[in-house]
Amino acid sequence: RILEAYKVNLEGLNMCIVSNSILVGKPLTIMATNRFATVTMCHIKTKNLKEHTSTADVLVSATGVAHIIKFDMVKEGAVAVDVGIAKLCGKTVGDIDFENVKNRVSMITPVPGGVGPVTVAMVIDNLLNAVKLQRCLV
Repeated sequence: RILEAYKVNLEGLNMCIVSNSILVGKPLTIMATNRFATVTMCHIKTKNLKEHTSTADVLVSATGVAHIIKFDMVKEGAVAVDVGIAKLCGKTVGDIDFENVKNRVSMITPVPGGVGPVTVAMVIDNLLNAVKLQRCLV
């Protein structure tokens, strides 16, 4: 939804998803390929992760490893979506080293305050839709 809201057309773009989870990585891979993105799926054990992330027009990371994505791992002008959340020195941070990457990319979601609130809004939206559907079936 975030990419749609900012009118990021995935068609023909290279997208790297760093997450093999069934909640984020795998569903997002399917959604992105349905929108004609060329998707590379990686994970925390991927060798030479930088080779994959540094060529991506759109980079999504959801590993839960603090600052796994560094400045030199991100293509200049890319769109970066940080779904990960971790603690670093008592502070909540994301997978992407936000402060060092923010001026390199065209768009980036912060942690906290980026994907999390959108996720909550979508859960509420889905709940309301389920209630509406249930009322029609009763």
